[in-house]
Amino acid sequence: MQRITVATDGSPGATRAIDTAATLATVIGADLTILTIGGSITGAELRNLADVDGDLSETLETTANKVLAQARKRALRIGVRTVKLQTGWGDPAETIIDMVRRGKADLLVVGRRGRGRLSGLLLGSVSQKLASLAPCAVMVVP
Repeated sequence: MQRITVATDGSPGATRAIDTAATLATVIGADLTILTIGGSITGAELRNLADVDGDLSETLETTANKVLAQARKRALRIGVRTVKLQTGWGDPAETIIDMVRRGKADLLVVGRRGRGRLSGLLLGSVSQKLASLAPCAVMVVP
């Protein structure tokens, strides 16, 4: 295993996934790619961001960069030697799968969203989609 990818949205579950991926990458000497996906923001959130900061694309890019910078700092603190950062846009599951495929990752690490059983069955989740559709092994961190 040479390439590990971890997806983050800055949430506590994603932070645990970063810690797990970084620890594993350090132990086995793998390269780590940290990615974040934009595009899953609601219309109301987009309007609020545009009203507050004016330039929406700049605001989204700044937010993504902050999430990645914090994740990189955590990974380096754990001891990862090579960290690559990526930002994607669009449907989270589809975009992550595309980026994992292009990056030829051996393992994808994601956090599990804390939904109840019923809503998870009815609505699905990004981690469930990734576990089913990713072209590599997937580790879902609780």
